[in-house]
Amino acid sequence: MDKKQIYAALEIADHEIRLIIGEFYETRFNILRIERAKITGIDNKNIVAEHNVVGAIMKVVNSAGRALGFKIERVLMAIPSVHVERYSKRVKIDMEEGAQRVQLHHIQQGINEAVNYRPDSDTVLINIGCIKYITNGITSRKLPLDEVCDSLTMDVDLLFGDKNIVYSYARCVERAGLEILDVCLDSYAIAEEAAVFEQTVDKYVVLIDLARQNTTLSLFTHGRLVSCEILEAGYGDWIHDLCEQQRLSEDAAFRLIQNNCSLLEKQVSDSVIYIWSENGEPKQITEREVYKVVYPHVEAWLQMINEACAPIVENGNVRYLLAGEGFEIQGLEDLTFMLNAPSQIYVPQTIGARDCALVTCLGLFYSWKAQLNIRRDDRVCCDVRDVEKVVKSASKPSTDDESGFTKKLKSMLLSDK
Repeated sequence: MDKKQIYAALEIADHEIRLIIGEFYETRFNILRIERAKITGIDNKNIVAEHNVVGAIMKVVNSAGRALGFKIERVLMAIPSVHVERYSKRVKIDMEEGAQRVQLHHIQQGINEAVNYRPDSDTVLINIGCIKYITNGITSRKLPLDEVCDSLTMDVDLLFGDKNIVYSYARCVERAGLEILDVCLDSYAIAEEAAVFEQTVDKYVVLIDLARQNTTLSLFTHGRLVSCEILEAGYGDWIHDLCEQQRLSEDAAFRLIQNNCSLLEKQVSDSVIYIWSENGEPKQITEREVYKVVYPHVEAWLQMINEACAPIVENGNVRYLLAGEGFEIQGLEDLTFMLNAPSQIYVPQTIGARDCALVTCLGLFYSWKAQLNIRRDDRVCCDVRDVEKVVKSASKPSTDDESGFTKKLKSMLLSDK
């Protein structure tokens, strides 16, 4: 049986845990399972209630394991883009005498030398970013395997993050009984999924990741992640007053503005869009009432984005890429004209995961896949023998005359009840 390439991607978001189990099969990527669980204990990217986070991780992992029939042992983990610092390190590798061709071990040697760089005791390496290879005076981003040269020079981008943040997230995953296969900045993962690096040859791309508690701005250019900034304003601020005035939960308020409310005044009606009961008393809310509460917050958020990005917009060819759970709010697409540069909302197109909230987890798979050409790491998220048992069990022909579904259907149709 071919080696299974099954991986698990985990994101600790500000209000939920997201887990995707996926498999690379030939040229395709298939979603096997998605699990999400609500959590409390995250405050602006900081973990303040570790036991809540650990419990939620265990919940999604165990649920996925039961559904798939094998235990999840390792995960790819997203790290929030907090206090990200980028450094470029140049290393030179001389070819051994008698060996004038670049081999994989030369590239691995160069990367190992680069990652030894430590700029600050309060930071830790999270991602190896853009790598440029220079052979015979020619620069390329492709692996120069078998190139004839006397020496190989590599310019390696190193992305560091806040050590306390990284360790606190990693500790939660390990306390949940999981091994961390690799870590990746959430903004870098989104860029991998949305093919941002390929779009930045001649322009700037500002990635806007809208979450419930905050917004992450990430600047990309020339195939590199240049910088990240966290704005302490997310879509949760938009629905706060709605929750307070109508005594709605955050999830109920989010669903209202996600699916049932336009943010263009000329399209807003006085129709009732939500009816519920509170202590036996019927209540209702109209689309216009929701609009009057939410729109001022959305307008202020758009203005904040314009002000934060104004220096970049004024000095270059800039495009916004809008991603994250907040852009599940359908009415936002009608307001993108208020931004001071062209924009596009990114929605994943992977079958089974077409949800803006899952873009980070999806990007973790592609970030890991891109590294395998160099790392040659054959670990996966589970014991392959357990997967083979599940596959063999599923492929066995039924020994009964009728399948389980047929029996169940017959019992329903012939039931006397």
